[in-house]
This record gives sequence, structure tokens and C-alpha cells, in this order.
Amino acid sequence: MEIPNLGFGTYQMDDRNECVRAIELAMETGYEHVDTAQMYDNEAFVAAGLDESGIDRDEVFVATKLDTDNLAYDDVKRTAKESAEKLGTDTIDLLYVHWPINTYDPVETLSALDELVEEGVIERVGLSNFRPDQLEDAIEHLDEPLYAHQVEMHPMLPQEELHELAVEHDHQLVAYCPIARGQVADVPEIQAVAEKHDATPAQVSLAWLMGKENVTAIPKAASPDHIRENFAARDLELDDADREKIDGIETRERIVDFDEAPWNNA
Repeated sequence: MEIPNLGFGTYQMDDRNECVRAIELAMETGYEHVDTAQMYDNEAFVAAGLDESGIDRDEVFVATKLDTDNLAYDDVKRTAKESAEKLGTDTIDLLYVHWPINTYDPVETLSALDELVEEGVIERVGLSNFRPDQLEDAIEHLDEPLYAHQVEMHPMLPQEELHELAVEHDHQLVAYCPIARGQVADVPEIQAVAEKHDATPAQVSLAWLMGKENVTAIPKAASPDHIRENFAARDLELDDADREKIDGIETRERIVDFDEAPWNNA
């Protein structure tokens, strides 16, 4: 199964009941891609939600991410298997390096990921939050093809360079915070496009992302209305004028930022 261009994010869903209910509804709505992480401490909850939904596991693409303290060779191998067990699967569809910080080492970390693919513990290798130079260096170190790179991406942070690299190297650019944690609702250009299509600003942002080559969006939602609203963005078709208006947004805003982030330590 290839990665669908819309996924269901589970960041901060560390309450079992909330997570299970949200996953159940997401599967019922039609989502086929769930994104989690060791850092979220909810991999077992995601598995429970998938089980409760009754969906065939072969029909859902499940991705998780290595914690920043688990990037040394032995830790990658050990915790990837632990994640697979928590997720209730023999093989994880996609395993990311969550951040290239702390214990990340291009040789040790990436060679362990290559071996996990060979062993069948994971199907595909992903990276997350890498600078362009770090990304190209990692691609050089990997024996397996890079399948996806996950970064914050939305109309106020369009990630042009990383998108160009995704198209060039033929991997998927997976956009987290795709509606900028609701801030897209305050952008006049997005408001105008939303009014034109009788859509919400969140749907416009998601449609803008999904209309790009090699891009997947993974909005997080807990309420039934937002889960369904985000999924309905798949039916929204933006025209060239809409895209030109959104592309012309001059505001730049990064939601996820901290001193140790790769872009602050170039």
C-alpha cells in the first residue's frame, strides 16, 4: 500500500479513550493513513483504535517515528521492534527519524534503518525535520530509498526547497501542522478562497497541499466535526487563480520551533 495523500495525525492524543475514539471515527470516515510516534506515547492506543474499528490492517498505512533518544544503532533496532509490537503489526509501513538531534548519527542511525528493512521489521524509511543539507547527506548514507520526509508545511511555511528535493529525489513530503494549528483561518487570502468555494480555511489549506506533487497532509483532529471536515477537503478542487492567491501569501510563520531545532543550528 502506498501512502495516501491525506493522513490522520495523533500528536498529543495521549488519552487512551480519546485516541481510540478518534481513530475509530477516522477509519469510519475513510482515512487510510495514521501517523504516530514513540514520543507521542500512544502507539498502543492507535493499535486499539484500529482494532476497534474493525478495519483490515492491510487497508491502512501506519507510520511512526523514532524518539530522539533512540537513534543510536542498538536503540533504533530495539525500539523499532517495540513499536511494531505496540502497534500490533509484524511490519511497520513507515518508520521516521523524528528529529536529527540528540543521538542521531548518519552512519549508525541510518544503517540500523536499512537493516530493519532487510529484516522485515519496517517496510520503508522516513526522515523528519531535516534541513536540506542534512536530507541530502542522509540520502547518500541510506542503502534503502528514502520514502518520505515529514516537516511542518502550510501556506505560511511552504517549504519550497524541501518540496523541490522531494520531487527531485521522488520521495513524499509529508506536511504536519498543515493548517498551522488553526492560524490559516486568520489569513485574508485563504478566507477569500474559502468563501469562493463555500469551504473552510482548513479545507483550503489541505486542498492546497494535496494538490502539490509528492505531498501528503496529516492534520490532527479529535472532534468528530473536524475529523470529517478535514477528510472532505479531498473533494475540494482549487483552480489556478486560487493557488496563485495562496502562493502569494507573504506572511511566514513557523509553529514548531525551539533552540535545538536543526534550522536554528545550521
